[in-house]
Amino acid sequence: MNFSHSTVPAVEADGLVKLFGQQRAVDGVSLTVPQGMVYGVLGPNGAGKTTTIRMLATLLRPDAGHARIFGHDVVKEPNAVRSLVGVTGQYASVDEDMSATENLIIFSRLLGLSRADSRRRSAELLKEFDLTEAANKPLKNFSGGMRRRLDLAASLIATPPLLFLDEPTTGLDPRTRAQMWETIRRLVRDGATVLLTTQYLDEADQLADRIAVIDRGKLVADGTSDELKASVGNSSLHLTLQDKAQIDDARRIVSEALGVEAAVTPEAARLTAPMIDTSVTPEILIRLRDNGIVVDEITVQKPSLDEVFLTITGHPAEEAADADSDTERSVA
Repeated sequence: MNFSHSTVPAVEADGLVKLFGQQRAVDGVSLTVPQGMVYGVLGPNGAGKTTTIRMLATLLRPDAGHARIFGHDVVKEPNAVRSLVGVTGQYASVDEDMSATENLIIFSRLLGLSRADSRRRSAELLKEFDLTEAANKPLKNFSGGMRRRLDLAASLIATPPLLFLDEPTTGLDPRTRAQMWETIRRLVRDGATVLLTTQYLDEADQLADRIAVIDRGKLVADGTSDELKASVGNSSLHLTLQDKAQIDDARRIVSEALGVEAAVTPEAARLTAPMIDTSVTPEILIRLRDNGIVVDEITVQKPSLDEVFLTITGHPAEEAADADSDTERSVA
C-alpha cells in the first residue's frame, strides 16, 4: 500500500462540539494531524475519544465547529471523506457465523469490487494479517486478537490513506497487542496516516508521533511524548548504593552537585533527586567513586505519561469519568 502525500493535513478539526441532551460529550476539540504519522488521542473511558472519531468519520454530525479530512469538509462533503478513511472500532464489525474469507468478500463487494477482485483482495489481506490458515474457519472460533486483525483488514480493503483506530488493542493479550502495534507501524511506513484512540499510556508512548490528551470532552494537551513529559517537570536521578551505611555521604554529594535536596530510602540504600541538567551525571559518579562509595545501580528517568496525565487532568488516566462514560457508550 502506497499513499500519495501533499501538504494538506490529514485531519483538521476546529472547535468540535457534540451534545447528548445537556451533556457535552465533546467540548470544543481542535486538532491538526499531518499526513504520514500515528496521532494518538489519549484519555480514559468516556473522555470523548470515540465521539470525536465518529464526527471526523462522518458517523455523527457536529453540533458546532468544523472538521476537514484531506481538505474535505466532513459535513458538506461526507462522501468524499468516506472514500478517504477506514474505521476500526472497539468491537469487530464482522459476521460471527461466516468465515474470514466470506466476511472480507462481502465487505469488498459492498465497496464496489468485482467478484474476482474481491477474492483477490481478500486473499491479500488474509496473508498480510497472518490469517491465511484460518481463512475458512467460522469467526466464532477466532480468538480476540484474530477478530481484531480481521476487522483491521476489512477497513483496509479500499486502501484508505487515513485510518481511524478506536482502541484497537482493548482486551488483547500482550503478544497479540504487540503484533497489532507492529501492524500499525507497518501501515505508517507504507504511507498511511493513523489516528489512534487509546486509554493505554504505554501504547500512546510506544506508537504515537504526537499525542492529544482528551479529558471530559476537552483537549487538555497536545505534543510529542517528550514534549508532554517535559511540560510537567524535570528528569530524576535514581541511585542505589552497595552499602546503605554510606547513604548520608552519598546524599550530601548528590545534593551539592544538583543544588537540591535528595530524597532517601535508607532501608533500600536508594537516593532520588530531580535533575534539571542531566549532563552532571558523570560528575556525580566520579565524586561518589572518589569518596569510596560504590553504586549498584543508577538511572535517569523522564516523567512518565502517567505523571503527565495526573498533572494535567488532576486524576489518573485509569479513572473513568462516569458521567461521560455512560453517554459515550450509548452512541459508540
